Amino acid sequence: MPEAKQGDRVQVHYTGTLPDDTEFDSSTGGDPLEFTVGEGEVIPGFDKAVVGMSPGDEKETRIPSTDAYGERNEELVLNVSRSELPEELDPDIGDQLRMRTGDGHEFTVRVAEKKPEGLTLDANHPLAGKDLTFQIELVAIL
Repeated sequence: MPEAKQGDRVQVHYTGTLPDDTEFDSSTGGDPLEFTVGEGEVIPGFDKAVVGMSPGDEKETRIPSTDAYGERNEELVLNVSRSELPEELDPDIGDQLRMRTGDGHEFTVRVAEKKPEGLTLDANHPLAGKDLTFQIELVAIL
């Protein structure tokens, strides 16, 4: 039976959990995730875990944060005063906002804290700094 290797287009079903067994994502009940192995379309540890699997194989893999969404970077936490925000903006904690740098680059931030004087915004990925566990089933090599 063929085994998945770098450059193969594959389909997988997966369930991702945090160290406390909280599920953060799953393809259960939906279409399988389709990606090309080694092309950077998924986190590095997930890419590596699929290599060598054959259609129908299932495995559990633990991915350290360094092979997932990286470590948290406190330099990506920004305090923004109310005077710098549009008057009508009144987001809740956890809301995502789009910001633009001076050169036009757009990025997403999450509202981490809300105070009368302003907001604390976090540009880290929500799963940065977390080790992840995935249950993976290789559905097909296309």
